[in-house]
Amino acid sequence: MPPVSTTEIHEHAFVAEGVLLTDVRGALAVSVLSTPGMIGMMEHAATTLALLHIPPGTATVGFEVCVKHVAAAPAGARCVARAVLREVADERKLRFDVEVLEGERTIGVGTHERRVVPVTA
Repeated sequence: MPPVSTTEIHEHAFVAEGVLLTDVRGALAVSVLSTPGMIGMMEHAATTLALLHIPPGTATVGFEVCVKHVAAAPAGARCVARAVLREVADERKLRFDVEVLEGERTIGVGTHERRVVPVTA
């Protein structure tokens, strides 16, 4: 597996819309980026970065997410999910720092871990 550089970052731009939104079962007057939607975008960024570090015939699966959803992003907000590959352990454990930003404002922040698994046909 290639060595890890602490400068390796992947950013995924997205718009808070569609299935990424919630109004908390009608409790909010406007729809906002949901926590599951935010986590999905964090995982997308981490998975894309992981592809640079895994051998052919393998994929990664997420198994740990530890994040805080610290601010609301309204429907239509232009956001960026960012993943930084922090560590590769035992050639199969990839650990990421993840965040979602709306401009300079932090929407969510935390860590995510993925494992390398063989892909079978």
